Amino acid sequence: MIFPDNVMHDFPLCELNTFHMDVSARAYIAVTGIDELEGICRHETLAHMPKLVIGGGSNLLLTGYVDKLVLHMQMKGIFREGEDDEYVYLRAAAGERWQDLVDRCLANGLGGLENLAGIPGTVGAAPVQNIGAYGAELKDCFFSLRAFDFASGKLVEMNRNDCRFSYRDSIFKHEMKDRLVIVDVTFALPKRWTPNIAYGDVARELEKSGISRPSPADIGGVIVKIRRSKLPNPAVLGNAGSFFKNPTVTAEEMASLKRLHPDIPAYEQADGRYRIAAGWLIDRCGWKGRRIGDAGVCETQALVLVNHGRATGAEMVELAGAIEQDVMARFGIRLEPEPVFV
Repeated sequence: MIFPDNVMHDFPLCELNTFHMDVSARAYIAVTGIDELEGICRHETLAHMPKLVIGGGSNLLLTGYVDKLVLHMQMKGIFREGEDDEYVYLRAAAGERWQDLVDRCLANGLGGLENLAGIPGTVGAAPVQNIGAYGAELKDCFFSLRAFDFASGKLVEMNRNDCRFSYRDSIFKHEMKDRLVIVDVTFALPKRWTPNIAYGDVARELEKSGISRPSPADIGGVIVKIRRSKLPNPAVLGNAGSFFKNPTVTAEEMASLKRLHPDIPAYEQADGRYRIAAGWLIDRCGWKGRRIGDAGVCETQALVLVNHGRATGAEMVELAGAIEQDVMARFGIRLEPEPVFV
């Protein structure tokens, strides 16, 4: 079977995932335009190969040889699409670094994405995870996206409801996981912006800096500073950021937990349930700084699992499973990993 010239075989992925798992892919294509996706769809072999779409590789745990066609999204471009009385609309291609988009917004005085500053990865991956931090989520400023549909060979446009966003989740992690590839995302950035500084760390850092009326750039800068102080640099110590979602419990379950653990940190949600800090649960189970082989728990933030050098995917899965078991045994709470296991 003849493959296109841009297909690379047994391609090393170590530098394309932030855990730095030393594995290879059966086939690899750097996607720089929609025409390449259309070509794959028309190719009699590539069209039927299982596929893995990656951006910055910051939300992946590669557990072994990837027997798939890896589509590395490298489409570029950030465009101002227009405005109305309420919003400025900005469209960004899937391969743009998320932080480059945030920086572009802040440099132009546009608010809305500043609480998501410092999150690794690319624009195309952000809706998949519905990335969030410091009281904000991607869906808050999301307007629409375009995705290539491998079933029809055409582009489709999707609004917020179509994407079915929820906490660190979307339709792209479920029924559309192997069918749609996001090619660009359009954001609606509010003209009547108000600061979101509900998180104590952000408010304290602003106060320390003597900033009483913060701009979007002030908040973005403070959040990047906080993230750098808490989270290890993936270029130095392989990791995927927060490894587990913060679990959610009912008000009744929260009351029972409070009786047993009065200092448990939790945040009430709009639906009356409570979200608990997973890092605190893991820390209380004594996992901070521990390791299985080269797979370990970060010494400064228990929510982050790290690769100390030559960890395998199997070791990372074993470590995550042991943590989940201990948290369940002590607190009766089931932890759910954030990264996609491949």
